[in-house]
Amino acid sequence: MAEPATPVRLNEKFAQFDEHWSPKIVAEANGWHIKLVKVLGEFVWHSHADVDEVFWVIDGTLTIRLQDRPEVQLAAGDVFVVPRGLPHQPVAEQECRIALLEPAGVVNTGGSGGELTAKDSWL
Repeated sequence: MAEPATPVRLNEKFAQFDEHWSPKIVAEANGWHIKLVKVLGEFVWHSHADVDEVFWVIDGTLTIRLQDRPEVQLAAGDVFVVPRGLPHQPVAEQECRIALLEPAGVVNTGGSGGELTAKDSWL
Protein backbone atom coordinates (compact mmCIF):
# COMPACT_ATOMS: atom_id res chain seq x y z
CA MET A 1 0.00 0.00 0.00
CA ALA A 2 1.30 3.48 -0.86
CA GLU A 3 2.03 5.68 2.13
CA PRO A 4 0.68 9.25 1.98
CA ALA A 5 4.16 10.71 1.50
CA THR A 6 4.95 8.33 -1.38
CA PRO A 7 3.49 9.31 -4.76
CA VAL A 8 2.25 6.51 -6.99
CA ARG A 9 3.88 7.05 -10.39
CA LEU A 10 1.37 5.59 -12.83
CA ASN A 11 3.78 5.31 -15.77
CA GLU A 12 6.32 3.49 -13.60
CA LYS A 13 3.63 1.11 -12.34
CA PHE A 14 2.33 0.40 -15.86
CA ALA A 15 5.91 -0.41 -16.94
CA GLN A 16 6.06 -3.23 -14.36
CA PHE A 17 3.59 -5.54 -16.14
CA ASP A 18 2.58 -6.57 -19.65
CA GLU A 19 -0.45 -8.85 -19.27
CA HIS A 20 -3.92 -7.67 -20.32
CA TRP A 21 -7.09 -7.75 -18.23
CA SER A 22 -5.10 -8.39 -15.04
CA PRO A 23 -5.72 -5.49 -12.60
CA LYS A 24 -2.88 -4.46 -10.29
CA ILE A 25 -3.60 -2.63 -7.05
CA VAL A 26 -1.42 0.45 -6.62
CA ALA A 27 -3.14 2.29 -3.74
CA GLU A 28 -5.89 1.97 -1.16
CA ALA A 29 -7.97 4.61 0.59
CA ASN A 30 -11.00 4.16 2.82
CA GLY A 31 -11.43 0.56 1.75
CA TRP A 32 -11.28 1.41 -1.96
CA HIS A 33 -8.60 0.14 -4.33
CA ILE A 34 -7.06 2.00 -7.23
CA LYS A 35 -6.16 -0.63 -9.81
CA LEU A 36 -4.19 -0.24 -13.03
CA VAL A 37 -5.05 -2.42 -16.01
CA LYS A 38 -3.77 -2.82 -19.54
CA VAL A 39 -6.61 -3.90 -21.80
CA LEU A 40 -6.77 -5.22 -25.35
CA GLY A 41 -9.62 -6.94 -27.18
CA GLU A 42 -12.96 -7.84 -25.62
CA PHE A 43 -13.54 -8.52 -21.94
CA VAL A 44 -16.41 -10.71 -20.74
CA TRP A 45 -19.91 -9.35 -20.28
CA HIS A 46 -20.41 -8.99 -16.55
CA SER A 47 -21.99 -6.90 -13.82
CA HIS A 48 -21.38 -6.04 -10.19
CA ALA A 49 -24.60 -6.41 -8.20
CA ASP A 50 -23.68 -4.12 -5.31
CA VAL A 51 -20.92 -1.86 -6.66
CA ASP A 52 -20.67 0.98 -9.15
CA GLU A 53 -17.52 0.58 -11.27
CA VAL A 54 -15.37 3.60 -12.09
CA PHE A 55 -13.31 3.50 -15.31
CA TRP A 56 -10.63 6.17 -15.81
CA VAL A 57 -8.75 6.05 -19.13
CA ILE A 58 -5.10 6.98 -18.71
CA ASP A 59 -3.93 6.30 -22.28
CA GLY A 60 -5.72 5.00 -25.37
CA THR A 61 -9.38 4.51 -26.23
CA LEU A 62 -11.90 2.28 -24.47
CA THR A 63 -15.42 1.33 -25.50
CA ILE A 64 -17.85 0.17 -22.84
CA ARG A 65 -20.78 -1.77 -24.21
CA LEU A 66 -23.86 -1.51 -21.99
CA GLN A 67 -26.90 -3.76 -21.95
CA ASP A 68 -29.95 -2.00 -23.42
CA ARG A 69 -28.09 1.34 -23.60
CA PRO A 70 -25.82 3.00 -26.17
CA GLU A 71 -22.15 2.09 -25.85
CA VAL A 72 -19.78 4.67 -24.38
CA GLN A 73 -16.53 5.79 -26.02
CA LEU A 74 -13.78 6.94 -23.65
CA ALA A 75 -10.47 8.63 -24.48
CA ALA A 76 -7.45 9.52 -22.35
CA GLY A 77 -8.56 11.62 -19.39
CA ASP A 78 -12.18 10.42 -19.49
CA VAL A 79 -13.93 8.88 -16.49
CA PHE A 80 -17.14 6.83 -16.67
CA VAL A 81 -19.17 5.15 -13.95
CA VAL A 82 -21.04 1.94 -14.75
CA PRO A 83 -23.98 1.74 -12.34
CA ARG A 84 -24.22 -1.31 -10.08
CA GLY A 85 -26.10 -4.20 -11.60
CA LEU A 86 -25.75 -2.99 -15.22
CA PRO A 87 -24.20 -5.65 -17.49
CA HIS A 88 -21.28 -4.20 -19.43
CA GLN A 89 -18.36 -5.26 -21.61
CA PRO A 90 -15.15 -3.21 -21.92
CA VAL A 91 -13.50 -3.39 -25.36
CA ALA A 92 -10.21 -1.95 -26.63
CA GLU A 93 -9.22 -2.31 -30.29
CA GLN A 94 -5.67 -1.23 -29.42
CA GLU A 95 -3.92 -1.48 -26.07
CA CYS A 96 -5.42 0.94 -23.59
CA ARG A 97 -4.24 1.76 -20.08
CA ILE A 98 -6.95 2.36 -17.50
CA ALA A 99 -7.41 2.82 -13.78
CA LEU A 100 -10.32 1.28 -11.90
CA LEU A 101 -11.64 2.63 -8.61
CA GLU A 102 -13.64 0.11 -6.63
CA PRO A 103 -14.09 -1.23 -3.13
CA ALA A 104 -11.51 -3.80 -2.02
CA GLY A 105 -12.51 -7.35 -2.87
CA VAL A 106 -14.46 -6.61 -6.06
CA VAL A 107 -13.94 -9.41 -8.60
CA ASN A 108 -13.12 -8.07 -12.06
CA THR A 109 -15.51 -10.44 -13.84
CA GLY A 110 -18.38 -9.93 -11.38
CA GLY A 111 -20.38 -13.15 -11.20
CA SER A 112 -19.42 -14.23 -14.74
CA GLY A 113 -16.20 -16.01 -13.75
CA GLY A 114 -13.96 -17.54 -16.39
CA GLU A 115 -10.33 -17.45 -17.37
CA LEU A 116 -10.10 -13.64 -17.14
CA THR A 117 -11.01 -13.61 -13.45
CA ALA A 118 -8.06 -12.04 -11.65
CA LYS A 119 -6.89 -12.41 -8.07
CA ASP A 120 -6.00 -9.26 -6.13
CA SER A 121 -2.38 -8.41 -6.82
CA TRP A 122 -0.39 -5.45 -5.50
CA LEU A 123 2.41 -3.76 -7.44
